[in-house]
Amino acid sequence: MENTKLSGTLRKNIQTGKTAEIVQKNHQRTGELTEGIVKRILTNAPSHPHGIKVQLETGEIGRVKNILS
Repeated sequence: MENTKLSGTLRKNIQTGKTAEIVQKNHQRTGELTEGIVKRILTNAPSHPHGIKVQLETGEIGRVKNILS
């Protein structure tokens, strides 16, 4: 894994096709991360304090914590 991780709170850091770590709604208490490839960006705002909401290619939806590539 690369050392450079971009924050998931800024929409400009996220593009479709990039690998990201997200927290799904049902894992917010534990902070469990799910890794996958971004299929769609669901948040329209330029930033969000808890992370931009995305859908992964697997269909899972959550807020981005880290952008990996």
